[in-house]
Amino acid sequence: MAEKPEEPERGDLASQDDELTLTPAETLRIAVDLPPAAPKEIPEDEAAVAIDDVPVDPGFVQSVIEPTTTSVAIMASRLGTGSTPIQQDGRDAADIPPLPGGQSRRDRLRGEHASQPEPAAMLTADRLLEVNRKTRPGPEGTWQRFVYNVTFRTVNLGDSAKVRARKELDHRIQKQFEGGTRFVPVLTRKGGVGKTTVTTLLGMALADAREDRIVAIDANPDRGTLSERVPKQTRATVRDVVHKAASINGFTDFSALVSRDETRLDILASDTDPLLSEAFDENDYNVVADLTARFYSIVLTDCGTGIVHSVMRATLQRADSLVIVSGGSVDEARLASETLTWLEANGYGDLVRNAIVALNTATQGTNLVKLEEIESHFRSRVREIVRIPYDPQLAAGSVVSWKDLKPLTKLSARTLAALVVEGLPAERD
Repeated sequence: MAEKPEEPERGDLASQDDELTLTPAETLRIAVDLPPAAPKEIPEDEAAVAIDDVPVDPGFVQSVIEPTTTSVAIMASRLGTGSTPIQQDGRDAADIPPLPGGQSRRDRLRGEHASQPEPAAMLTADRLLEVNRKTRPGPEGTWQRFVYNVTFRTVNLGDSAKVRARKELDHRIQKQFEGGTRFVPVLTRKGGVGKTTVTTLLGMALADAREDRIVAIDANPDRGTLSERVPKQTRATVRDVVHKAASINGFTDFSALVSRDETRLDILASDTDPLLSEAFDENDYNVVADLTARFYSIVLTDCGTGIVHSVMRATLQRADSLVIVSGGSVDEARLASETLTWLEANGYGDLVRNAIVALNTATQGTNLVKLEEIESHFRSRVREIVRIPYDPQLAAGSVVSWKDLKPLTKLSARTLAALVVEGLPAERD
């Protein structure tokens, strides 16, 4: 008798036809355990060009396929051990300074909250504004503006070359500083070469382009005339500042002792009595300098011709940069060069190498000498030279109106300001 075939177990799918039919609410799931894959050995030639795993950087590449797709930033792999990632501009990533506080918007998703409080510097225009027809500024320049208007603001050719050059110079002058006030003396060993004029022009150019406060101190012991180059608003002098130093509690108190012109340049006058001016010594200057350091970012000092005067010593000890004024004649240029020699012999060689020479071409004898040779001489000793052209308003020796100066005079003053600012330390303890 044949043996009856053995019945399959209920779990055998081959014999359970009724269990192969699934209702729409049921799902067939099969779990398969696979052995771990063996690590793949990468040849050396492939490893050299491999792309490392890097964190997602959603702000760097935007996907154009699907709005919700997460994009990634790809960085070149390190060639060998110990090297740093290379940026597209040729700099190492370690050479690129971080934003204030070590934070960056590219470290997180757009709109995501930061893990720590953000500094105010993170609220930049490029972060907050969408560039479109409303937020993009209109161009400057006659032709550029005409095209912009006749096309109903749809065609923006950008600024003209002249406007771009002006804005670039503004950017250089507007360099920001951290860590206290910067002091810039303006000096020479010969009177009558335009030292006060150069101080006025430099101060106006700085005050006109910058948003912080600029002050010029008249420290000439021989009755300086710096305050006569701006509309007088007070009869106070450096002597009054020294006497009232203890009662000056804020900028409002100090501003009552200075005169301010249209560019917002503040002028602190010297005493009109030469005897009182001579009494203004090193200690008095330090009192005035300490007060101005509380309220101003840049302090210019119109020095006298007495280079061995005690005020000069206090001025040079605080100096971050120097402006040496030279006339266009033989003796004026020689005395300016001797000023540099004296400074080098007395331990101020670094200041000399970082100094700017302002060559005033409005003095007598300028048309008789080779200015190129004077510039060549000073270029071997200082950082840069700037020519100050003749201007009738400056030659009058009276109040200077910045807006009425000739364009070339303004350009020279702004160039001098940019060079001076570039030589000042951006950070200091």
